[in-house]
Amino acid sequence: MSKTQEELLTLLTEIGIEYTNHEHPAVYTVEEAAKYHEGIEGAHSKNLFFKDKKKNLFLVVTLDDKPIKIKDVAKTIGAKNMSFGKPELLMDVLGMIPGAVTPFAAVNISDGQEVKIVLDEEMMEKDLLNFHPLVNTATTTIASKDLVKFLEHIGQTPEIIRL
Repeated sequence: MSKTQEELLTLLTEIGIEYTNHEHPAVYTVEEAAKYHEGIEGAHSKNLFFKDKKKNLFLVVTLDDKPIKIKDVAKTIGAKNMSFGKPELLMDVLGMIPGAVTPFAAVNISDGQEVKIVLDEEMMEKDLLNFHPLVNTATTTIASKDLVKFLEHIGQTPEIIRL
């Protein structure tokens, strides 16, 4: 069963990660989210869920304004014939709907399921990062180093690559 926003925020507190949570109306795209960035410190992200022809799964997290070419990303991360994962697969694996995808959703990856989490090196050079806290009605700000701490705590070591 997918974790709730409250369970995620409790986990962040339990493992010593400071955060700021900002509630806002539901957003489904980077463009919609940008309307609510005022007053929120840090870099904003886009989170892309892919699968390749070998059925490998990838969660790619980068800066919200960075242009992404799927073929280039696939080559960089070693995937063949990569495409966006279908909404049903996204829900099954990460417990997310399109528009709410976040690296925090790695907390929902079940045993036996593998998702390669790729964090853009350029994004990770920022001090503060912003992600949905498992819902698209809020944005949570954390330190970039704490994103890695969170992922490692839940057993999901990310790969940091310049995209």
